[in-house]
Amino acid sequence: MAYTPEQLADLAEIRDVIHRYAWALDTRDWALLDSCFTADAYVDYSSNPGGKAGPYREVRGWLEHQLAAFVMMQHLMVNTLVDLDGDRARARTMVVNPMGARTREGPPHVFYVGGKYEDDFVRVEGTWRIERRIETLLWFEGTLPPELLR
Repeated sequence: MAYTPEQLADLAEIRDVIHRYAWALDTRDWALLDSCFTADAYVDYSSNPGGKAGPYREVRGWLEHQLAAFVMMQHLMVNTLVDLDGDRARARTMVVNPMGARTREGPPHVFYVGGKYEDDFVRVEGTWRIERRIETLLWFEGTLPPELLR
């Protein structure tokens, strides 16, 4: 497929948003995370055990609280496909996510998650943002630590 220079720039910017999202979660940089979403974005993480769906602002608060239990995590975003349509785009991204949760004693409890993100993007004032994100859990290796199940 041949792309115009403008389309190549759009693809690069959209992929940058996807990568910023991963860095924001893994470093708990909530301002950086905010830069990835529109003000009225909808986010659905309900396919995860105990997950949440709803307006971004509500889900972000839940996410901040949930991720506090983890001493390590790494969201590896791979195999992104983007379909451009003017100032709108759809993206699909696979994610592999090792996680390590605090435990009362001993080393972090490590488990692995694999999934995909399906995103609707919109260009807002010249900047690409996610306006809808649906996460789908595809596989889970290991177990959740008992401390997280309470």
